[in-house]
Amino acid sequence: MMKKSMIIGLALAYLLVTGKNSGAARIKDVVNIEGARSNQLIGYGLVVGLKRSGDDDKTEFTFQSLANMMTRMGIVVDKKKIDLDNVAGVMVTATLPAFAKVGTQIDVVVSSMGNAKDLQGGTLLLTPLAAPDNNVYAVAQGPISIGGFSAGGAAGGGVQKNHPTVGYIPGGAIVEKDLSLHLADREKISLNLNNPDFTTSQRLATAVNLSFGEMLAQSVDAGTVEIAIPANCLKNVVGFISQVENLEIAPDAVAKVVLNERTGTVIMGENVRISTVAVAHGNLSVIIKETERVSQPLPFSEGETVITPETALTAQEETRKLVVIPQGANLGEVVRGLNAIGVSPRDLISIFQAIRAAGALQAELVII
Repeated sequence: MMKKSMIIGLALAYLLVTGKNSGAARIKDVVNIEGARSNQLIGYGLVVGLKRSGDDDKTEFTFQSLANMMTRMGIVVDKKKIDLDNVAGVMVTATLPAFAKVGTQIDVVVSSMGNAKDLQGGTLLLTPLAAPDNNVYAVAQGPISIGGFSAGGAAGGGVQKNHPTVGYIPGGAIVEKDLSLHLADREKISLNLNNPDFTTSQRLATAVNLSFGEMLAQSVDAGTVEIAIPANCLKNVVGFISQVENLEIAPDAVAKVVLNERTGTVIMGENVRISTVAVAHGNLSVIIKETERVSQPLPFSEGETVITPETALTAQEETRKLVVIPQGANLGEVVRGLNAIGVSPRDLISIFQAIRAAGALQAELVII
């Protein structure tokens, strides 16, 4: 009897975790570990080697940066004779991944700050990359790839592919300082859901507890689940996390309809429901045509040629049937019902707004 009750309990728990459908996803795809995050880096640098497509003498910060760099290198020059045509001042940005170590190479994006016309063929000089705490975490340098080109003639005009004032250096920065995240000292970890939801949070905690056979996980709120690391895994926290993130759950979501008025795109979640409502949608077309009638006088008469305008007006209205969408209809039934009256995506936007105004749409309506 006890064994039968245990089997029933596990079955109910499994249904709670997997939900009503088979749309399961790995835990690693719906959460991130608290503290294991990327960080943004930024720096200012100079690009050299341009083919007379760099900043001009009016770009003061590029002029000053080049003069200061040459002075630090022990080169004495007359600042009045510095030509910036082959040099451009740029901002360099990069993302420092979680767990990146010293010596790791990361990609950088180089963007012109002045009035340079093209960064093609340029080389970024040594540029420190700092985080918001003003500490330098990486150093970037290397040839720039813009993935396109720009060409023009002396008389004006030209051709351009992609954006020539923004470049990319694959592996162009080397990490000099890492952001250490020590997992070995932890007795518990926190998982943050990418899309906070109370049901998903509870399903995640239940899945972990079922997998390890003890109450390790606790749903703190809609966005966080805390998991205690069992005693036999304290020396292998990475292995424990690997087991957790490969468990599968069925994420839940709020019923939502997203409308894009610019493109006429309509996206509906599977949980969208509509109460009983009757829908009829038709368009009225009014066509106005202006013509001119010429009236000629009889031969040898003293009359004059007269032009008189004539207006022809036609009104046409589409005949659409009144379609009843039953209460509790699912996504497929809603689509079939609306397709039955021959609506276009742009018509759907107006229809969903009207259904929402009538209080019959059981979902969140988002217009972008």
